[in-house]
Amino acid sequence: MVIGSGTRFLSGISVYTLRLANALAGSAMRVSLVTMRQLLPTRLYPGKDRVGSELTDLRRDPRVSVFDGVDWYWLPSMLRAALFVRRQRPEVVVLQWWSGTVLHSYFALGVLARLLGARIVIEFHEVLDTGELRLPLVKPYSKLIGSAVVRLADAFVVHSEFDRDLLAAHYRLGARPTTIVRHGPYDHYGSKPVPAPRPVLREAPEGVCNLLFFGVIRPFKGLEDLVDAFDLLSPEEVQGFWLTVVGETWEGWTLPAQKIAASRYRDRITFVNRYVHDTELDGHLGGADAVVLPYHRSSISGPLHVAISYGLPVVMTSVGGNAEAAASYEGLRLIPPNDPAAIAAAIRELPALMGRRFRNPYSWDATAEAYRRVVAGLLGTEDEEAVEAPRENAA
Repeated sequence: MVIGSGTRFLSGISVYTLRLANALAGSAMRVSLVTMRQLLPTRLYPGKDRVGSELTDLRRDPRVSVFDGVDWYWLPSMLRAALFVRRQRPEVVVLQWWSGTVLHSYFALGVLARLLGARIVIEFHEVLDTGELRLPLVKPYSKLIGSAVVRLADAFVVHSEFDRDLLAAHYRLGARPTTIVRHGPYDHYGSKPVPAPRPVLREAPEGVCNLLFFGVIRPFKGLEDLVDAFDLLSPEEVQGFWLTVVGETWEGWTLPAQKIAASRYRDRITFVNRYVHDTELDGHLGGADAVVLPYHRSSISGPLHVAISYGLPVVMTSVGGNAEAAASYEGLRLIPPNDPAAIAAAIRELPALMGRRFRNPYSWDATAEAYRRVVAGLLGTEDEEAVEAPRENAA
């Protein structure tokens, strides 16, 4: 059973949760899914205006039984979720950890799963969210309830050695195993059948290198550094470039938008300041020549894995676990963080890569196989005995 984010509050973790459940079902495991539906009161969510909108065409594998989902206030959704868990009786429960808002629900479901004899795995995408921890009472709540959830776990999954060390520094893991499982590709954006050729969204003139930044705009994303770097190009150099920014502003972080408005090359910048539908993002990626991700910190980046799935050249700061997680991708160029001059230098090298696409070295099959080994280790069986044959969807 995978427990994680639903699509009502759509984010990269929503996509990961669904892709993981689908991948496990495709590897002959009997899989069920419980989603967190209403994470918090809608008015408190940074992207409140688009909550509940249909922004993705990604769908659940019909072999996955699903309960969608649990609301933060529990009644009656938690009672229904408990009945679903009891009916499914999973041998292993995988909790997708990314937000403190769901920890009380994870604790309740984790206790129930343990009472039913299940083993619990926590997969960490973000050990601590700095945006959440700035909110009153959130830090002590996350520490108290988060520690209780961690104590329920039999094993942990992370995406890099960086995250494994970070996790061990924040929680007492003891002798419980922590396994590195590589992030599967976000290769679904262009998968929906559409009339050929697929629409391309691009304001950049033909032959000009179109640089793309996409994803939610938060203080740690460093978008303001990219705008500063773009302004460092000379008037002659900038004739060969265009900057496209596609993203929703969070946490009131308007500095990047202010810098875009004030840029001396504002007429060469496309700014789409909202969360876009998968089809629209596919169009922007189809029109991009390179992706630039100038993060100040990061554990794992969804946009990085989207860009890898398109084979695009990627310029990214060497922070957190991203360099390690994408070490096998030949199109990645790493630069130091908080350094617009280094970004500008890397940008100048990108025209030489225009039109080149790099092989995606990652797959959900590999991710599922890694999970099969985690399950086998927990249940004390060989891989073939660690899973059951699929059964009819009980949803």
